[in-house]
Amino acid sequence: MTSKGEPPSDDREESGYRRPPKQTRFTKGRSGNPAGRPRGRHRQAPYEAVLSQMVRIREGGVERRVTAAEAFLLQLAKRGIEGDSAASRASLAVLEEAQKRQHASDAVTVTVRSLASGGVTPAIKPLRMARVLDPYRETARVVLEPWLVEAALARLPHPLSPADQRTIVSVTRTPGKVRWPKWWSEHR
Repeated sequence: MTSKGEPPSDDREESGYRRPPKQTRFTKGRSGNPAGRPRGRHRQAPYEAVLSQMVRIREGGVERRVTAAEAFLLQLAKRGIEGDSAASRASLAVLEEAQKRQHASDAVTVTVRSLASGGVTPAIKPLRMARVLDPYRETARVVLEPWLVEAALARLPHPLSPADQRTIVSVTRTPGKVRWPKWWSEHR
């Protein structure tokens, strides 16, 4: 053994605490973990595991189980219909991608709902084009959503009379949020 401070002699190899034998030491230029951590292992999120999980959702008072991916798309579409422009763009992009993937030979399911005579309220409510102000009364008032009023006014070939304008303002749910046309004279 050498004294403190002296380097070990070349004729014998010293090993011990913090000095492994030379034949088992890491060689220069060679990794101590040649296989290493797999590339991208921790960079990618486990999308498939997360999006394939089953979750419970409630639609129209009825609870059902769907995949997390389907629940996400339903929520995205709902926000898009409610007026969130970013959500509507994203849901349209998803729909376009799905249409590209769909083959012409795939079966298509079409659901047809017949309307009861007496009005279009049963059809407008699920499409979120209108809202019932007091759903517990038989004679509840139905008001139109602002985005629907804007879209309809943009398609008009000629301006409306002031009386018609007042009627439209009275049946719009939030008239203050509507971007009225320049020719509009009532309630700007």
